[in-house]
Amino acid sequence: MSNSSRLNLVQRPRRIRRTEALRRMTCETQLTVNDLIYPLFVMEGENSKVEVPSMPGSYRYTLDLLLKEVTEAHSLGIPAIALFPLVAEDKKDNAGTESYNPEGLIQRTVRAIKQEVPDIMIVTDVALDPFSTKGHDGIVSDEGEILNDETVEVLVKQAVSQAEAGADIVAPSDMMDGRIGAIREGLDEAGYTNVSILAYSAKYASAYYGPFRDALDSAPKFGDKKTYQMNPANAREALTEVELDIAEGADMVMVKPALAYLDIIQLVRSTTNLPVAAYNVSGEYAMIKAAGQKGWIDEKKVMLETLTSMKRAGADIILTYFAKEVALILH
Repeated sequence: MSNSSRLNLVQRPRRIRRTEALRRMTCETQLTVNDLIYPLFVMEGENSKVEVPSMPGSYRYTLDLLLKEVTEAHSLGIPAIALFPLVAEDKKDNAGTESYNPEGLIQRTVRAIKQEVPDIMIVTDVALDPFSTKGHDGIVSDEGEILNDETVEVLVKQAVSQAEAGADIVAPSDMMDGRIGAIREGLDEAGYTNVSILAYSAKYASAYYGPFRDALDSAPKFGDKKTYQMNPANAREALTEVELDIAEGADMVMVKPALAYLDIIQLVRSTTNLPVAAYNVSGEYAMIKAAGQKGWIDEKKVMLETLTSMKRAGADIILTYFAKEVALILH
């Protein structure tokens, strides 16, 4: 290109990239601590935390140490945590009855957090897999079928028991048909009209969940979850699931996983005005951690770039095991 032709350029996009101040001023997407929900694993016992082998830097906590972690997260400005229990084998059964025990691990944990850190929002998982001897999100028939309607009845009991304990948001992750409407009705009838529902609306049958199942010992004992979680090849089906959940009373909708499903996040964002959440799942976390430990990537930069991509795709809320690390950087 000649000097004269360069002088004729009207648009020079690089002008607004020239300095750090310009780049900050023209930034289109900003990741903030307000976008984050911090998932945490809780287990029975005292004064113990155990690192999840496939999730470096992520731990299972006993309640006493979990309270310290929640207090620190709150001090960093993280607005919400999501709780997931490691349930003892002797408390599991096919019907997931421990899930709605008022003195169960999650219920006791919610009450303790609300007493210790009342201002932090608590999101509770509504699903049977941590409580099931079968490792599935629903009751399993003798023939190996995941029973939808029978499971929904238990999910309602579970959600109500969590609300009674003090949960601010219940998050059904099971993908049973009709569970959002049933849970909304159950919460309202029990007087918990102000408890929100964050629906795992587009939850895919993904290989990215492996480390999470290690953390909670909740892998299916047979088969897979493809009869209730979505086919990773499908996009339009996500809109069907989202539309149904909204019609049934969801306050927020979620896409899970996030990184390989940025197109789904954008698709959902374009079709609803409700808040859209994305779950930066355990496998996504583990890949960045492992590559960072190997020195193959700059872990912090890749972490922030990854989460920003989810925000850019349209997520208002991001559930991420990186939440505390991000908050420390932003703080």
